[in-house]
Amino acid sequence: MSKTPQRDERAARLAQVQSEQRRAARRRTVLVASVAGGLVAVLVAVTAFVLAGEARRVSELEAQAAADIEGVEKFEGHEFTHVTTQVDYPQTPPTGGEHDAVWQNCGVYEAPVVNEHAVHSLEHGAVWFTHDPALPADQVAALHALADGQTYVLVSPYEGLPSPVVASAWGYQLQVDDATDERLKVFLRKYLLNPDLPEAGALCSNGIGAPA
Repeated sequence: MSKTPQRDERAARLAQVQSEQRRAARRRTVLVASVAGGLVAVLVAVTAFVLAGEARRVSELEAQAAADIEGVEKFEGHEFTHVTTQVDYPQTPPTGGEHDAVWQNCGVYEAPVVNEHAVHSLEHGAVWFTHDPALPADQVAALHALADGQTYVLVSPYEGLPSPVVASAWGYQLQVDDATDERLKVFLRKYLLNPDLPEAGALCSNGIGAPA
């Protein structure tokens, strides 16, 4: 008896199985493409949402910085002279005045820095965040976060402050009780690289000090 009918039957079944496998593969491809497309759409939507939120945050910060900041004191008449001696500053910490010819490298410090060097950094447009040496670690971390990505920010402990945290720029100062006070961000935005300073934008590196 010829085996051709059996071979034909097996070939037909094989063809049917292969056809079903191809259809299943196409369904999987469509499913994967749909899922991938959905993920891309979600990522695009999330990215757009994040960017929109960041744009709103920056816009709000700019608006706040354009206005007066509650609690900020202004000091005028600072000298720009370079000296080699210790200076008796009227503010604690100082907001400007005579200073050393070498500036303090901007960054985060775990120990106090010399006033005369830090004041020169202020002349270059830096903002200096000082804190009580006994300030809790989470509060210190909040101040360090303000320096992230910034090349003109100084953060250091300071003995004898009038408040737990003090923000200083050339001619301006803000005293706060909490390192998470939102005014610190506004102060930074308003006075960082103050264009009114003749040396704003001069280096805040290649000076003295090794930030942490």
